[in-house]
Amino acid sequence: MRYELTVGLRYTRARRRNRFIGINSAVSMIGIALGVWLLIVVLSVMNGFQKEVRTRILGVVSHLQIVSDDNRLSDWQTVAKTVAQHPRVVATAPFVQAQAMLSSGQAVRGAVVRGILPEQEDKVADLSRHMRVGSLDALRPGEFGVVLGADLARALGVLHGDKIALIAPQGVVTPAGVIPRLKQFTVVGVFEAGIVDADAGLALTHLRDAQTLYQMGDAVSGVRLKLDDLFAAREVGRELLGRLPRNVYASDWTRSHANFFRAVEIEKRMMFLILGLIVLVAAINIVSTLLVAVKDKQADIAILRTLGARPGSIVQIFMAQGMVLGVVGTFAGVVVGVITALNVDTIVKEIESLFSIKFLSKDVYLIPDLPTDLQMNDVVWIALTALVLSFLATIIPSWRAARVNPADALRYE
Repeated sequence: MRYELTVGLRYTRARRRNRFIGINSAVSMIGIALGVWLLIVVLSVMNGFQKEVRTRILGVVSHLQIVSDDNRLSDWQTVAKTVAQHPRVVATAPFVQAQAMLSSGQAVRGAVVRGILPEQEDKVADLSRHMRVGSLDALRPGEFGVVLGADLARALGVLHGDKIALIAPQGVVTPAGVIPRLKQFTVVGVFEAGIVDADAGLALTHLRDAQTLYQMGDAVSGVRLKLDDLFAAREVGRELLGRLPRNVYASDWTRSHANFFRAVEIEKRMMFLILGLIVLVAAINIVSTLLVAVKDKQADIAILRTLGARPGSIVQIFMAQGMVLGVVGTFAGVVVGVITALNVDTIVKEIESLFSIKFLSKDVYLIPDLPTDLQMNDVVWIALTALVLSFLATIIPSWRAARVNPADALRYE
């Protein structure tokens, strides 16, 4: 072991005549460990919430949609066959989507009506697992059944088997004027995806019934796709546009909820900066610790210089002392943070049981548990940030130690 590292390690331990340096060193290590631990746990919980919401969104929104500019895709079978040849496309499903008014008694609500083929829709979305009453298979052509979001069904005051009136904006021209198209539907199911837009404003019906209601013939609004990697949606969309007619365009799942995902990303960055201040304060504490150590060790520095130690060696001694504090603190924070992030649900349940409290009540929050998603790239970035701040904190004290004049330091010894 190089003597610079040996001396630096010895300086991290407290002596009886000056315990302040040892206490300050311990505080610095604890501060870095605390900051790293909090960063890992908080970012893991935020990743968990983001993953949970993304899963719920993809329960009603496909990875990628191929739609026409006039909401009328006539040759959709050819389009579906073309996009299915892409190696990343797992499944396809046609759909019809339009606005409508739903009425039951005195209750009237606006909604998005989506016509689907149940057997194909299950391959591109996970809506079936969000069904609370009935199933998508109950949607049969010609029977005019409808599956409503839970909030929408509650607002209309309808249950399974009730009748509702669906009013389409496309009207029928008569001598008395334009009369809206009205058709009675039967509620055959209710779903609850946990997404407000879907639960309060989405109604599902069979594709053939939607085509009849909106007078679309054999045309559809577009084709929904499922990919082997949801994060490749934007890239696959660009590649598919080169194979498709010019009157169609691709819309991926990130665009349909762009504001939400952008807000979550900004929130993560701000949380990283805010909690990173803890690590920064601990790094500044390393500066004060090393400055005190340099003042206390002036005689040792002078003796080393008279024995032939170069200024660069003195710099390395105090850098080693500071980096030991940073490395130990970072390592401890990473270990405790990873263990905590992997067991957040268990820890939270124990705290709730111990103090008889509930952090996320089912009556208030859509996600009643604390989901976590520990991502190693976050852990690596947090650890590197802590180590870099620790290294920067050693530069000024080490530089001052190298400038100590041996004659001045030993004059009164």
